[in-house]
Amino acid sequence: MASAAESEPERHGLLRSTSVVSGMTLLSRVSGLARDVGFSHWFGAGIVTDAFFVAFKIPNLFRRFFAEGAFSQAFVPLIAEYRATRSPQEARDLIAGVAGTLSATLFVITAVGVVAAPLLMLVFGAGFVGDADGRYELASAMLRWTFPYLLFISLTALAGGVLNTYRRFAVPAFTPVLLNLVLLSFAYWIAPRMREPGMALAIGVFTAGLVQLAFQLPFLLKQGLLPMPRWGWAEEGVRRIVKLMLPIMFGSSVAQINILFDTLIASFLVTGSISWLYYSDRLVEFPLGVFGIALATVILPNLSEHHARASDGEFSATLDWALRWVLMIVLPAALGLVLLAEPLLTTIFHGGEFTADDVRMSGASLRAFAPGLIGFVLVKVLSPGYFARQDSRTPVRIGIKALLVGMGLNLIFVLVLLQTGWAPAHAGLAAATSLSALLNASLLLAGLTRTGVYQPGHGWQRLALQVVVACAAMSSFVSWARVQFGDWLLLTLWEQVGALTVCVGGAVAVYGLACLVCGLRPAQLRAPRAA
Repeated sequence: MASAAESEPERHGLLRSTSVVSGMTLLSRVSGLARDVGFSHWFGAGIVTDAFFVAFKIPNLFRRFFAEGAFSQAFVPLIAEYRATRSPQEARDLIAGVAGTLSATLFVITAVGVVAAPLLMLVFGAGFVGDADGRYELASAMLRWTFPYLLFISLTALAGGVLNTYRRFAVPAFTPVLLNLVLLSFAYWIAPRMREPGMALAIGVFTAGLVQLAFQLPFLLKQGLLPMPRWGWAEEGVRRIVKLMLPIMFGSSVAQINILFDTLIASFLVTGSISWLYYSDRLVEFPLGVFGIALATVILPNLSEHHARASDGEFSATLDWALRWVLMIVLPAALGLVLLAEPLLTTIFHGGEFTADDVRMSGASLRAFAPGLIGFVLVKVLSPGYFARQDSRTPVRIGIKALLVGMGLNLIFVLVLLQTGWAPAHAGLAAATSLSALLNASLLLAGLTRTGVYQPGHGWQRLALQVVVACAAMSSFVSWARVQFGDWLLLTLWEQVGALTVCVGGAVAVYGLACLVCGLRPAQLRAPRAA
């Protein structure tokens, strides 16, 4: 077991690495927000965006299976084990076998997806079929261009997983910026010159996948980690990854399956429902990506090495450290999204083709999505506690339960809202997704605690009370500030930016000051020393 002297530098390394990934991810999310602002202004929330968002979500679902979800969760622990316990050549051989096998498999899947694009759209966009506005035909044509993104981004995830394992976090975290820049360029320069402007977005996705993969290859070469790919199905390491991937493919992608189920139901609702869900989800994805995914990215290799070295105390301490940061950051972020839903949407997206009604409808789903942010981040942080120990069965069982509950709630909430009119029907889809994520996180935490893998450190009750009091103070300030600025839609853009800056900046200041007054100090956020 690591000593205190050994673990202290590691804690600083964790925080430093998380800061690096968060910084790069923040750049990615800001550029992604700029991309979505462009989409909202140039295309609005209607036929083109509904078709594109479905066409892009389908390869993104498979991307969760083969890239960030199943593949990364299976590959990173194993390559970390090879790095810790085997020779550098054996690690390079594993990378070569995995790269060749993954490339060949995904090439076949991609080819089938391109040919079967209209059939896939029948499944995931069934509500488009028969529409006089041509959404089904447009979405099917777009999918033929977007589906190959699966191949490119999965290989990009392989490269990123290798770099992350070798503590080169910045390059993989920066790579998504390239997707946003390419899509912005196609939306602004290429779309106006095409007979069907929306197709430029789909072609941009294809191009962005190539650019992202090409960007990472030189960094792998510099590290000596770019061996010639080869078919490695019979190799021990590749088979171990496949064995781990199969159950993880479902377990780590529950939220995405739920979102696609949302999309299927939304395709039967009024035109614009898919786009309203997308724009509100993007604001939830901002803190999720900047903090949640960054934290999970950093702790997975560390947890994997702790498990490989049988450092049970450090394993639990790392999880405890991550969970404290989740409570400290995510709870106020979720509250902020609820309180500032319309001001955020108005300031960022309103204008051009994005109307005041689009703001109102997106605001309804954003408020429903916001509580789920806590669940989304916790799932990202807790899942590595299982995957790092190469336990993929438990998260799958938990994921199935959460998925079934979420699907049932989707149908119930939409039917109730359609009958009663209490809120727009698409908001029921967002609420069901949030509850499913919270259930998933609760069951993951209970499992880790029950088996003794995670043992909460001292001071949790005190920390929770301090954060709740600080959140109450922050909420009071934001509610007061919103009243002072009146109707956000009546403000000019620069007035909106100024008002939002006051609200967000003031909220951060009030929250931070309240934490200090309550006695919360940075030392409380250090991981407890291993016993």
